[in-house]
Amino acid sequence: MLYYFLKLIIGTGVKLFYKEINVNNLANLNTKGPKIIIANHPQTLMDGWILAQISDDRVYAVVKGTFFDNKLKNWFLRSLGLIPINRATESKTQGVNNLSSFEACYRILEEGKTLVIFPEGNSFAERVLRELKTGTARIALEVEKRNDAKLDLSIIPVGLIYLQAEKFRSSIQVNVGERIDILPYLEEYSSGAGSAHKKLTEVFRVSLENLLVGSHTAEYEESIDAIAKLLESKYIESDEDGVRKDVNLVKDTYARINDIIVSEPLKLDEIFSMYERIKLQLQQLEIKAEFLDRNYRPWMFVRQIAFSAIFIALALPFYIIGLFCNLIQFKLVDWMTLKVTQSVEYFAPIAILMSLVLYPLYYWGIVSVIDYYLSITFWPKFILFFSFPVFGLMAYYTHYYIKHVSLKAHFMYMMSNEKDKMRTIRREREELRTMIFGKN
Repeated sequence: MLYYFLKLIIGTGVKLFYKEINVNNLANLNTKGPKIIIANHPQTLMDGWILAQISDDRVYAVVKGTFFDNKLKNWFLRSLGLIPINRATESKTQGVNNLSSFEACYRILEEGKTLVIFPEGNSFAERVLRELKTGTARIALEVEKRNDAKLDLSIIPVGLIYLQAEKFRSSIQVNVGERIDILPYLEEYSSGAGSAHKKLTEVFRVSLENLLVGSHTAEYEESIDAIAKLLESKYIESDEDGVRKDVNLVKDTYARINDIIVSEPLKLDEIFSMYERIKLQLQQLEIKAEFLDRNYRPWMFVRQIAFSAIFIALALPFYIIGLFCNLIQFKLVDWMTLKVTQSVEYFAPIAILMSLVLYPLYYWGIVSVIDYYLSITFWPKFILFFSFPVFGLMAYYTHYYIKHVSLKAHFMYMMSNEKDKMRTIRREREELRTMIFGKN
């Protein structure tokens, strides 16, 4: 009961924090029978929450033993189906026994349930897939051995790709892979040979890398992400949209840069140099990069800005209400999150947990004040309470719409008064795209 209650509450927070969670091949995940979900681990608690949200089954997860460092946390986390493991690189946590934890994993799988394991073992906000530990393969092979290869265990790889994971209303792409068959490695494992679990772990690695963006080095990650951001555009026609389109652009950018690193390393400096030059020009001119992909027709822009101004005027009262009901908590959550951690992979989960406390408390306070002066009944209180987050989202999107319209108006001004500069920056951006992807 506690698991499903928290799944509902935290799931609501996750869906409010992220604009889009797109899942590819979900049917591969929600199959019958025992299974181990293996996934990359870039965002600490968030990764487990996402997998729990998209899975039809209740999930049990292996986590590091240091979370279980007192009796209360030990009871609470175990009641949620979390299984502690002492890592070799960390001090042992009192009350955590790895042999007992492995037995718990075997029991869960033998009961036909779902176990989540992050084979990287630790969490860092990186595109690159770190070295996988062999423990997952050992658990999978051992439980099949104990059941005479009749358990029919499924290993399901999942790639988690976050676009600006720490940013409110950003997006997530979840790629679910094909089932991995472990039986070809079972005979070698059962014979006592020591290499079967290593071979299976290599299969896990290849499967996961095929589901991810494809970075092989963390050295250039920040620069490549920024280049992909510079080149992305909703104004370029595509069969895809939303996070799927953005992730594919990032993936293609990484693939091409990885090829260039190997085949034309000198070209890499030229690409990064051109990117920096374009970025500086965009900042100086205060131009949104994707506007450069639009066909500039002055009267069309004038008409759009006029309609936008009418919309903003109509939305203004809701915007003000949304700010009043949400701005304090919004800023407070940001401030408190930065006080709690400086690790980017913890930002989103901590912000969500704080929001689940602070926002309802503030809403309750506003409703209480209104009730004190107006003595309203239950249903008006209920409607008011749950309207506040709606107004908050309206205020958030109105704020960014106003910013978008102002940038559009500025773009129109620059296209009319700085034509040469705009032609130059548009040409250089196309040259950068061609340097990376070649000519269409």
